[in-house]
Amino acid sequence: MNPNLEVQHLSKRIGDLVLLDDVSFSLHEGQRLGLIARNGTGKTTLLNILAGKEGYEEGSIVLRNGLTVGYLEQETHFPPHLSVREAVMAKVPADDDNAALRVEQILTKLGLRNLDQFVSNLSGGQQKRAALAAVLAQNPDILILDEPTNHLDIEMTEWLENYLGRLTGSLLLVTHDRYFLNRICTDILEIDGQRLYHYRGNYEYYLEKRQERLDATNANIERARNLYRTELEWMRRMPQARGHKARSRVEAFDDLERLAKTRQSEAAARLEMKATYIGSKIFEAAYVSKQFPDGPVILKDFYYNFSRYEKMGIVGPNGTGKSTFVKLLLGLVKPDSGRFVIGETVRFGYYSQEGMEFDEQMKVIDAVRRVAEVVDLGGGKRLTAMQFLTHFLFPPRRQQDYIYKLSGGERRRLYLCTVLMQQPNFLILDEPTNDLDIDTLQILEDYLAHFHGCVIVVSHDRYFTDKVVDHLLVFHGEGRVEDFPGNYTQFREAQKERAAEANKASAAASPTKRDWKSQSPQPEKKRRLSFKERQEYAALEEEIAALETEKAQIEADLCSGTLDAEAITAHARRLPELTARLDAASDRWLELAEFAE
Repeated sequence: MNPNLEVQHLSKRIGDLVLLDDVSFSLHEGQRLGLIARNGTGKTTLLNILAGKEGYEEGSIVLRNGLTVGYLEQETHFPPHLSVREAVMAKVPADDDNAALRVEQILTKLGLRNLDQFVSNLSGGQQKRAALAAVLAQNPDILILDEPTNHLDIEMTEWLENYLGRLTGSLLLVTHDRYFLNRICTDILEIDGQRLYHYRGNYEYYLEKRQERLDATNANIERARNLYRTELEWMRRMPQARGHKARSRVEAFDDLERLAKTRQSEAAARLEMKATYIGSKIFEAAYVSKQFPDGPVILKDFYYNFSRYEKMGIVGPNGTGKSTFVKLLLGLVKPDSGRFVIGETVRFGYYSQEGMEFDEQMKVIDAVRRVAEVVDLGGGKRLTAMQFLTHFLFPPRRQQDYIYKLSGGERRRLYLCTVLMQQPNFLILDEPTNDLDIDTLQILEDYLAHFHGCVIVVSHDRYFTDKVVDHLLVFHGEGRVEDFPGNYTQFREAQKERAAEANKASAAASPTKRDWKSQSPQPEKKRRLSFKERQEYAALEEEIAALETEKAQIEADLCSGTLDAEAITAHARRLPELTARLDAASDRWLELAEFAE
């Protein structure tokens, strides 16, 4: 079967910077590709090229005839005079009779309920969600999404996972959300050193196979370096009389030299910075209340005593007050009543969505040197500003670039550097994962794991939260804040257990149905399955077992990396059908099981 989209030998340069070099891949129906690369190496550029928003120097892009493409860009563009409903409907084909209902349902799931307000009154995050709704409502054959989970809370992200998991078309997405990549993607594409590598499996499979590739590459480079040293010694004392043999070795030497001088692929070294001393008194939230005029209650008589070296995550739906809580703690917003008592030794480092301000005409290295020329790592170890930037994936050449040349993600990474360089002992990170690439997130996660201080993280990134925090404040809205001793996955499991127990208690407490004509209450006789229902019940048990076996096999095959494009397409089509049938069969089995005893 011909692919929906085929890219052949694509190359792209911006000035003297090579972003893509001879890149080729195809996108088949049912395939869901995740694109991974460091910020500034061409992810968004590639998506813009595929969507026809940007040109390229060499290669070809072939789209199958008659197919439609939907593209969620990083930046949203809506006419300000339109309502939310009008702005989204304007992006949807006019001949789609079900579009209006679909638009309203998707917007509601994404937390946009006042559809008659002007789109210009929406926040940046709300506009991004409206743009996502517009793209999904188009129901295109090929869906291209650039950071779709930015500005979504966790419930919205989980809804989007389920929505995309049911699609039968093609999907290409860029996201830093690693749980999302693992659960959605059938394939991973990685841009590394201007080249594209294809991994036929989900994110977990990619991690395994990428490490195998790096190990093999590094081993080859190390062998080449050993040979290079031997050859270099031979070249320097080469006897002129060896003639032909010498010429062949000289020619081979050039290729060997190129490989030997290749930079080995490796993760950035661990960065363990010295935090300033922090005492036992951190902060106390003493019965704090806060409500904005005509807005929801944020906190109501909230009390909390923060412990030394605590690493707390703050989660909850958008609009419940998570960022406001942080601003109250920092003194940027005043409480209506109560107070925050901060310890004398506390030295905050604050990373926020609004805090990134740089002189765009300044060089990267100069922006960092304004904070500190040298960073003290403790134990007699020090890093210069240039060395510190290198740890955060800014090579020396990139450090000499002007800030206006940086991508949005690179600017975020630079901002993070300036916060950490101040050596705080209490880090507050408000949505740090938005626009940061996975490599940077891994460095930040490792840094926080070894950080000798306190941490508060406001984040919708489940993977990041699970790795970093050991305790949660869950904002449910209207001033209700839950104190949970664990990470996000543990919280979700606890939620499921609570729901199951509540359902069981509700069922037990339900009054037994009575015959209203009875003079004296009689115990209800339990209904029994009919012969036909017993047959259906037995058949469902067999069908569910077969469906679960087939589903497990398909998921294993998709992660194996051994399937060809046609098999991947067939499996990707079958999987959502299988899941839907399994859900329906399970629901019916549960209905019958109540009367099967």
